[in-house]
Amino acid sequence: MNVYQYIILYNILFMVRRLFFYIMFLFTCLWQSSVNASNSYYEINIQEEIGSTSWLHLKNGMDEAHKQNVKAIILHLNTYGGLVVYADSMRTRILNSRIPVYVFIDNNAASAGALVSIACDSIYMRKGANIGAATVVDESGEKMPDKYQSYMRSTIRSTAEAQGKKTVVENGDTVEKWRRDPRIAEAMVDEHVVVPGIVDSAHILTFTATEAVANGYCEGVYESVDEIIQSSLKDSNYNIITYQPSFYDSIMGWLMNPILHGILIMIILGGIYFEMQTPGIGFPLAASVLAAILYFAPLYIDGLSQIWEAIVFVLGIILILVEIFVIPGFGVTGVLGIIFVTAGLILSLVNNDWFDFDRVPTSQLGIAALTVFLSLVFSIGLIAFISIKIGTKGMFKSFALDATQEVDKGFVGVESTLKDYVGKTGVAMTDLRPSGKVQLEGDVFDAVAESGYIESGTNIRVTNSSSAQLYVKKA
Repeated sequence: MNVYQYIILYNILFMVRRLFFYIMFLFTCLWQSSVNASNSYYEINIQEEIGSTSWLHLKNGMDEAHKQNVKAIILHLNTYGGLVVYADSMRTRILNSRIPVYVFIDNNAASAGALVSIACDSIYMRKGANIGAATVVDESGEKMPDKYQSYMRSTIRSTAEAQGKKTVVENGDTVEKWRRDPRIAEAMVDEHVVVPGIVDSAHILTFTATEAVANGYCEGVYESVDEIIQSSLKDSNYNIITYQPSFYDSIMGWLMNPILHGILIMIILGGIYFEMQTPGIGFPLAASVLAAILYFAPLYIDGLSQIWEAIVFVLGIILILVEIFVIPGFGVTGVLGIIFVTAGLILSLVNNDWFDFDRVPTSQLGIAALTVFLSLVFSIGLIAFISIKIGTKGMFKSFALDATQEVDKGFVGVESTLKDYVGKTGVAMTDLRPSGKVQLEGDVFDAVAESGYIESGTNIRVTNSSSAQLYVKKA
């Protein structure tokens, strides 16, 4: 071989050698990562009310645990309950996990916490802990109507059934028994459910740790997560990765709260209404736009809302404005606007795919509809209340002028001449939405459009004068 062939051969061998080392380095990293992950447990702390924040923490934590391919996920739970819609989402996520999910009940797993716990592959409890009392109640603690209890009974029963059956030997016979008796789970919701030897028909069922172990609702009583791993899972070579929620996660959880959704809806609608009652563009519109952003943006980021749902909402607002300012009276356009606004707000709260509700729990759809409709009702009531109270004695007095011009202080009455302009024509100096400025015989006056929206530069005619106010319509 000549010198050029030697050079070519040397370069080929050098490249093959480098490629070999790169492959070995990559293999070593992957192997080490696999070893570390296989010896890891992922702990998610839920030490608060079951709600939007705890659901977000569980979802993000489980996503991270699946990425790291850990041995198991351990929920460190202590809660008195919370919202059923989020508890249902949490239990569904747990049941569908490809990695085992265990729960350590540190003190309480009441109501929604019981539902989440029963969904886990294994339940561990601290001495003195409790699980049960899953009756659906309202915010005041009063028991909800039976249709809500019926749904909860079915949900918690099916969750217990999802744990399957086990084969046991009783009196010399091999029989199959539920790992977690669905009737016991149902008795945690309904005081009318009787489980002989466990609960009669007068009480909602709640287990202590010892009772839970005796009846198949707890795999063991331990004092810490480490003790569970070492004593129950028989693992001595492990490490625990704890989910650390970010500030962004906490803010997102707060913005996903149904109560905040209701408040934001009220601000959106109230801002639009009061903006239409004042000339120009001001604070009410800014508040409405900001509330709309805070309502839709977190839902879009979380994957519940889609762009088209926000577009439906905006189209509804446009239709309502067209009905108010362009089309006299209130007809099809206004009704369609209300339907579009309501649909956009409701659909953004549920994880549907272009009106496909197959994956949407009935409870989630019901909660979304109830949140929006109650917010609409409260918005209308609040708007009426504020409109009446502004200018009267009370909390809204500071928003209106309330000075009395006494005669003995030098104030005199002057006869109004505005009525002389009735029937005369002029031009709109600003947009009337419905109030604005008009010009009559070279003078500028405040005026209100009697119906519809009047653009700047439009010829107008004065139709009435009342309470020092001109009323006009298009000439």
